[in-house]
Amino acid sequence: MIRLGVNIDHVATLRNARGEFHPDPVIAAKFVKKSGADSITIHLREDRRHINDNDVKKICSIKNLPVNLEVSTNPEIIKIALKIKPNFICIVPENRKEITTEGGLNLEKNKKLIKKIISKFKKKNIRTSLFINPSLKDIKISKKLGTDCVEIHTGRLANLIKSKKKFSNEFNRIKKCSILADNLSIEVHAGHGLDYKTSKVLSKIREIKEFNIGHYLIGESIFYGLEFVIKYFKKILRKKK
Repeated sequence: MIRLGVNIDHVATLRNARGEFHPDPVIAAKFVKKSGADSITIHLREDRRHINDNDVKKICSIKNLPVNLEVSTNPEIIKIALKIKPNFICIVPENRKEITTEGGLNLEKNKKLIKKIISKFKKKNIRTSLFINPSLKDIKISKKLGTDCVEIHTGRLANLIKSKKKFSNEFNRIKKCSILADNLSIEVHAGHGLDYKTSKVLSKIREIKEFNIGHYLIGESIFYGLEFVIKYFKKILRKKK
């Protein structure tokens, strides 16, 4: 069965808007798991614009709660992640001025650094994933770097579907990358820009084992409730292909 990871960064965004304590991402993490999510995703950004160090410590200390911590290659952030030791790590690119992650890692340019970071996490028995563009070349590099998983950036596909444009080429690109990764014994995840329709489309690719969804899911929860939206996504992901 396809796993659902829920990104709760925007719960922290809402809390930070008032500079107070509500809504608490720690409570959100527990509620999300209780509502049927398989894991929680949080991104500790260099500028701490949403999730902060204290959030990470508290959330990662919750028993029986699988946590996927997104981190950049920044040495300070890597050091914090190694100390806290979450269940899972996803290495992502990070640009201070970006509103959200704009694309996958530049693996070609950062091979040595990323390989070194992966090695450090593996020594701590932390499952490591690389956030990459749907590129066969990047899949092959990922294998050489020794990552356990890749999370394919699905933003372009999501935008095409939302704009009601032809998306078959992008879908096939993601499918080919997923098949190659699976053949190379790399677990495949999908994330970025996912909504109900995009998730339904991508769920047809059997090699994708995990979907990580945040902004849309939290946004829909304002109207329909967090538990309902999580269960609806789970329903979409468990339908037979």
